[in-house]
Amino acid sequence: MYAERASLTVLFEEPFWIGIYERSDGKECEVCKITFGAEPKDYEVYEFLLKNWGNLKFSPPVKETTNTEKASNPKRLQRKIKRTLQNEGIGSKAQQALKLMHEQGKLARKADSGKRREAEAERQFELKQKKKKEKHKGH
Repeated sequence: MYAERASLTVLFEEPFWIGIYERSDGKECEVCKITFGAEPKDYEVYEFLLKNWGNLKFSPPVKETTNTEKASNPKRLQRKIKRTLQNEGIGSKAQQALKLMHEQGKLARKADSGKRREAEAERQFELKQKKKKEKHKGH
């Protein structure tokens, strides 16, 4: 993805300092969350980006909406914002993209653990069958 606009926001999210890197091409927006630990200095953030640029895992692209409305009555605009927040809840595009990325990871982990659990049950079953056969070998 060619980034027309990119921004990095470093903030404190209990108990670590994190960076939220957003890149956008005007139509779609991708986000990556970086955990720093202790408060990073500017040069440390820059070095981190230079060294780990290829390893950053960005969220799936989220469509950007362009606001082409003309300026309207401030009270009407305030009511519209209030209605929107009641329906969707507070959240920026970056937060929504991170949440989507988190949900996809959760689904992948759930599928992996299900396969692992199934394989373990199969292994236990085979062990029981083998043990049962061993008991009857002498007769």
